Amino acid sequence: MLDFYNMKQVTCVFFGLSGSGKGTQAKLLLKYLEEHDSPRKALYVETGARFRELQEKGTFTSVKVKEVTTAGKFLPPFLPIWNWTGFLIEHYTGAEHLVFDGVCRQPEEAPIFDSALQFYGIEQPTIILLETHREEIKDRLLKRGRYDDTDEKIDERVKAFENSALPAITYFRKAPTCRFVTVNGDQTIEEVFVDVKKALGI
Repeated sequence: MLDFYNMKQVTCVFFGLSGSGKGTQAKLLLKYLEEHDSPRKALYVETGARFRELQEKGTFTSVKVKEVTTAGKFLPPFLPIWNWTGFLIEHYTGAEHLVFDGVCRQPEEAPIFDSALQFYGIEQPTIILLETHREEIKDRLLKRGRYDDTDEKIDERVKAFENSALPAITYFRKAPTCRFVTVNGDQTIEEVFVDVKKALGI
């Protein structure tokens, strides 16, 4: 069978602190893939949006989810796992590019996520950590001006990231099944994206 795709299949997982630019880079990557490999779809697995949709459904679970997230706490691991596994089961056919943003914020998720990618035959997915200094993060978030972007709330998010997401990141850093790349997130958006493309070999 002829291969009519323009580039190799991409599976990319973004990690980084809130304010590191994960969402921005994920969207730039999606746009790039759609422009340069139009025959192949690119799927964006963004868990935050799916949880926001769930909260609007008015079910017992959605009410509980809203209570936990409003309190600024982590949801139990079964819910984020349900979030991205459900998306893959419903939408992934094995042919699409995959871009993940917001997965594996807790260490329990990491080996399960790894096993899911292996189940689908995805070899050496690229895990990209956007390393950004705290001062830069704080400056970006305070400029954003959202109601929950206060010094106290930002410090809480940094601590939560260090306590929960870093162990998951350590898992992927050591996993032989993945390619782990660190990108300097203190650069401009354009400079970061250049490094993201280099990391992906596209």
